[in-house]
Amino acid sequence: MEIGNRSLVTEFILLGLTEYSKIKLPLFFLFLGIYIVTVAGNLGLLTLIGLNHHLHTPMYYFLFNLSFIDLCYSSVITPKLLVNSVSTMNIISYGGCMTQLFFYCFFVSAECYVLTVMAYDRYVAICRPLLYMVTISPQVCSLLAAIVYVVAFIGAWAHTGCMLRLTFCNANTINHYMCEILPLLELSCTSTHINELVVFIVVGFDVGVPTITITVSYTFIISSILHIRSTEGRSKAFSTCSSHIIVVSIFFGSGAFMYLNPSSVLSMDQGKVSTVFYTIVVPMLNPLIYSFRNKEVKVALKKSLSRKIFS
Repeated sequence: MEIGNRSLVTEFILLGLTEYSKIKLPLFFLFLGIYIVTVAGNLGLLTLIGLNHHLHTPMYYFLFNLSFIDLCYSSVITPKLLVNSVSTMNIISYGGCMTQLFFYCFFVSAECYVLTVMAYDRYVAICRPLLYMVTISPQVCSLLAAIVYVVAFIGAWAHTGCMLRLTFCNANTINHYMCEILPLLELSCTSTHINELVVFIVVGFDVGVPTITITVSYTFIISSILHIRSTEGRSKAFSTCSSHIIVVSIFFGSGAFMYLNPSSVLSMDQGKVSTVFYTIVVPMLNPLIYSFRNKEVKVALKKSLSRKIFS
């Protein structure tokens, strides 16, 4: 496949979430607030895990990576959205569009696989507790993290590389608030069959493999929890998984709604709303969910605040 910038279009116009100017300013403040909470929450969680040695365990190692991905993921999308919300003309260069597309695909794919690895971590912790420190050793954690980022890079390059081979002749208005795959394909004046095939294969793999792995992991986890005799033991085991289940449900639910519905059923406006959830809202919710529902994180936060107050 020959990859090159054969486009006659040097810049794109982003329509954004809405064409109505009256609600653009309220949306700006809404997304600015979400972004501030996202940055503060994920930076806070990264700092908390980094400074507290009792959180240097496999579970929090993967949570550290999830927070890093969420922070970068949101920063790829939201700042440009905020600028466009107060601009009269929402313009992004061709190079900027392809760069945003690459990092968007990279981080969304990385999040899929980090959530998958976290499910496997919970499976080993609950179903194979005696082998946990051997099975999920620091070396295995590093290897799993490396696999996550390598697979994400391959998928992102597949999408972006295929997009670079397309020709955009005259139409340059993207019906979205970012450079997303499907709206870009609608603007191409050359065949998009290869791109559509790549989307089907890569997205199917990125959704299918994590879905199967997470489903199988939680099937064994639930079975093991039900065999625990004490109510307190069952409650404690389930509490270590509840945050992850909530995050997975929101992330994969909104993503599947966007990509696995026929275009005739799912309008682009519905797609934009769905994309808002897993590009802007989910990165904000993840640190909040893990902070408020995790006792160890709350204890570490109290200790860190106490040290600062009394220092």
